[in-house]
Amino acid sequence: MLPLRAKMNGTEEREQMHKSLGRRFSRRSFLAGTGAAAVGVTFAPKGSWGVEEPKLNFYNWDTYIGETTLGDFSKAAGIEVKMDLYADNDELFAKLKEGNPGYDVIVPTNDYVERMLAAKMLLPINRGLITNFKNVDPAFQEAAFDPGRKHSMPYMWGTQGIGYRKSAVSSPPDSWKVLLDSDEYSGRIALLSEGIIEAALKYLGYSYNSTDPGEIKQAEALLIKQKPHIKVFAEDNGQDLLLSGEVDLTMEWNGDILQVMEEDDDISYVVPKEGSNVWQDCLCIPAGAPHPENAHKFINYILDAKAGAAIAEFIYYATPNKAARALLGDDYNKNPAIFPTEETLARCEPSLYLGEKVERIREESLTRIFAA
Repeated sequence: MLPLRAKMNGTEEREQMHKSLGRRFSRRSFLAGTGAAAVGVTFAPKGSWGVEEPKLNFYNWDTYIGETTLGDFSKAAGIEVKMDLYADNDELFAKLKEGNPGYDVIVPTNDYVERMLAAKMLLPINRGLITNFKNVDPAFQEAAFDPGRKHSMPYMWGTQGIGYRKSAVSSPPDSWKVLLDSDEYSGRIALLSEGIIEAALKYLGYSYNSTDPGEIKQAEALLIKQKPHIKVFAEDNGQDLLLSGEVDLTMEWNGDILQVMEEDDDISYVVPKEGSNVWQDCLCIPAGAPHPENAHKFINYILDAKAGAAIAEFIYYATPNKAARALLGDDYNKNPAIFPTEETLARCEPSLYLGEKVERIREESLTRIFAA
């Protein structure tokens, strides 16, 4: 499903990843800067919804948009954007499960797109209004989790792995073992609250998407045993804990670690040798969206080449926007921590929606882990 890159060994990956960082801004400052001049984009023709008020309610991951994207869109479209933040897919799903409180565009990960489709929580997208879909790399124009791209547009993709402080480790970590099955860095480890069972499954040699209750139970037992050595289960802020020195190793998304590496050259990132998750976040319109026409305009804007390039350059995740990549330099396009090697991707798996029964088993395991 995802494009594969030229091969590079692990040491070269880490060195290249560090040397290629050259962005000018910290993502944590983006909320202060929403008034830059609008880039040159065109908007799709009007839909059939009638006249909408010039407003858009955006529900997004924290620090997951360009520094000036919202201000640029507002200036170009005359639409005021209000953005609320969520920490993980579970929070997004729970917020919308009982009814949409007023959001127009959301950014779920691929398996949650599938889960929301099963629960009839997403509106179909009118592809005729997304004229910039032509900019999307052909590898992302189809999706097994959303056949025909009827309910989602690709936003960003990447991996999950280990961020670490080089001066604090005896050797560069290459396995989930240092986080999940060792006391070497006791009290200096952060784990994400999302994906820990899956990471444990990979470490134990099982599929990231295992549905076997026995295998899930083994992953649970491993994590409960390791819990005394874990400083915190972080809500997508492991990179900040690493940067501040509160932890020396953290489970995190690749782009989050890349963004703090520019602030501290003692920080690096690696995908464990057992493999991990390769994910895709999507732009979707939730059922009950009050401004569906504006939502289409916003999604179309995000897929514009210049707007997409500005987002990718700022947040440093892999964009599926081929036209946007063409506007970016080698420090982005040839960075193997953004676009992993074929060898790395071969060890990774996408998250799948495994049905509510398996979701319930995993959620019950998580509850026991957190309560232990």
